[in-house]
Amino acid sequence: MPFIHLVVARPLAPEVKRELGRRATTLVVDILGKRREVTAALVETAEAGAWSIGGEAVAGSAAHCAVFITAGSNGADEKAALIAAMHELLRATLADLAEASYAVIHEIAADDWGYGGRTQAARRVAQAAR
Repeated sequence: MPFIHLVVARPLAPEVKRELGRRATTLVVDILGKRREVTAALVETAEAGAWSIGGEAVAGSAAHCAVFITAGSNGADEKAALIAAMHELLRATLADLAEASYAVIHEIAADDWGYGGRTQAARRVAQAAR
């Protein structure tokens, strides 16, 4: 049940936001083996002047990608592959992407998050009881 949060330091048309969300979801599904139907994505843009790198305003484009997954659900190689693929997706979408554009994978304890009103830990317990 990943959550993907992409923030881009430039205006994007609604269709570009939707496509970024779709493609980021596909990467998480294909690389991390997550279920598409419970993978959520939010693509936002930062207002002009809100983003800086090295204390200076960004001249071109910059982005930040945060992916939230359950702790221990993926290995280091999978996470490294996702970070590389997210960077390539952002670079392909934003031709002038700053190098200091980050992808971060947050591993959240199974009892600290969930969807549909149930934690991931509770889902695991229920699944094991079947």
